[in-house]
Amino acid sequence: MSSDLPEFSAEFCARLREAFQRTGYHVDGVLGALGWQAHAALGRGEPEPAHRVSMDLAELGTLIRLFLLGCTEPAAAVAAALHPAGVADAQAAGLLRPAGDGLRAALDLRPHGANGASWWVLSDLDSEQAGAPAAKDHVLGVGHASLSLVRATTRRPVGSLLDLGTGNGVQALHATQHAERVTATDVSARALALAGANLRLNGVHGELLRGEWFAPVARRRFDQIVCNPPFVVGPPRVDYIYRDSGLAGDDASALVVRQLPGFLAEGGIGQLLASWLHVEGEDWADRVHRWLPQGTDAWFVQRDVADPVLYVGTWLRDAGIDPRSPEGRAKAGAWLDWFAEHDVAGIGFGFVTLRRTDGEPTVVCEDLRQAYDDPLGAEAGGWLDRADWLRAHGQDLPSATLVVPDTVMLERIDEPTDEGWTTAIRRLHRTDGPGWQHELDELAAALLAGCRGALPLSDLLGLLAAAHDQPVDELTATALPIVTELVRHGMLLPAEWGSR
Repeated sequence: MSSDLPEFSAEFCARLREAFQRTGYHVDGVLGALGWQAHAALGRGEPEPAHRVSMDLAELGTLIRLFLLGCTEPAAAVAAALHPAGVADAQAAGLLRPAGDGLRAALDLRPHGANGASWWVLSDLDSEQAGAPAAKDHVLGVGHASLSLVRATTRRPVGSLLDLGTGNGVQALHATQHAERVTATDVSARALALAGANLRLNGVHGELLRGEWFAPVARRRFDQIVCNPPFVVGPPRVDYIYRDSGLAGDDASALVVRQLPGFLAEGGIGQLLASWLHVEGEDWADRVHRWLPQGTDAWFVQRDVADPVLYVGTWLRDAGIDPRSPEGRAKAGAWLDWFAEHDVAGIGFGFVTLRRTDGEPTVVCEDLRQAYDDPLGAEAGGWLDRADWLRAHGQDLPSATLVVPDTVMLERIDEPTDEGWTTAIRRLHRTDGPGWQHELDELAAALLAGCRGALPLSDLLGLLAAAHDQPVDELTATALPIVTELVRHGMLLPAEWGSR
């Protein structure tokens, strides 16, 4: 464990914030100064273009080289760039360290922005910049997993929000935009120190509590809970607190899914990243379904499935361990042995949305490995709305008046025959959200053509049955499951909702 915790007082954070605003060391300022090409190259791990541009950027250039490029900068230049925050205070806080005749960053400190907001996020330096292996209590920066959870979180206004396992606090920062009160927990004292520093640095407030899992908030309820747990699966060990739970396999994800609904207020939702094992002879959906407590709506979205061999190599490199080294081979061997002993064929990864309900729970497990651009958070909120509507109208669905949103298109693929072109495939596309697709037959396509918000479904089915000389009861029985699925995916909506 790291012995010295960073100590960022509110006063020092205010002065540091003033320095960054004055010099333009923020999301828009850095992007505008570097230009998109050098900025994109920096994101790819190619620092030279940004370094060249930074030499003409005066004090902003000093901060870019110091915090984004890991350079040693002259003490006088750093003092000028950080004014009115003093260099001595920055060293005492743990932000800077001496390096020869100059100063280097002792922590990672970079602008972070989304949804029109801009913050600064402190975390630990990676092992390459630090020049030493990462400590067990290493606090990770804003990585792909963190950003994916940011995009998968519903941002409707709530009173209280819990960020379980906050790490550097980036989820808590985002939560301050839509939650009146934010509580963040972590088992790591170092993580909480940096999360607290990030809240103060950005001038926002939150409650910080230390402890394992839900213990710090026992007997409390929240309107929303977000969680990026230590979801790496494998043998029960803890190499790094940010990724390893000490529980075997996917038990960490299972624990959060089982316990989270009990900490939700009425109508509250929980959203988390999770991993699950794909075991020979077992459907992954059956596995995660068993994790759920009674009375819980759940939407499991699988975004990827990793091969065990690739999975082990990825996480070894994440820890800075060369898979070819004796240490790397030993760890890989133990990991792969564990997978083999437990018949693991793959590791699924994705998002989970949970909500307590008094009605019949809706539980859906979906494979959404296709590429899409829209954030999943807004879609998760819509999914819950549609689940509510279907629960309330499921028995009386034929009386509902439905409409096809403008974002839904019908694709036809025709093939040549002796009689001319014949439609072989009718595929419905939703052009927003996760980009769902459904193949339809001729009758289903005709039914949707009539869903313009004027006639109830029962009338449309009656007209369709008469036109095609089919029993209306049989056609209705065939159509309702299709309609239910299309409503669940936002490809048909209640007419009273309008075009949302």
